[in-house]
Amino acid sequence: MADIQELTAKIKQFIHERDWEQFHAHKNLLISTSVELGELMEHFQWNEGEKLDEYIREHKEDISDELADVCIYLLELADNLGIDVSAAIENKLAKNAIKYPVEKVKGNNKKYTEYA
Repeated sequence: MADIQELTAKIKQFIHERDWEQFHAHKNLLISTSVELGELMEHFQWNEGEKLDEYIREHKEDISDELADVCIYLLELADNLGIDVSAAIENKLAKNAIKYPVEKVKGNNKKYTEYA
């Protein structure tokens, strides 16, 4: 499995070979991420429970493709903004561990502001 830096390099190469950098301003990448996320969400719309589980099994490759599109745009955006995604995730997990200590939140889905 490729790491984030390898994937980002492959994405950048793909874009460079097609001279698409000119179209990939931050705003455009954000809009494209939202569009692709909407396409991913369509797969989950109107399906519940066992019907959803069956749908996912039957459409796993399509769902995978849409998820990949979202990730591709986010990785490119992070790279363009000079954000180390691995470090950003580690930092956010550390912040969330403080906001959501296990002993207070285990088995509960309340927002951190709802805990005394």
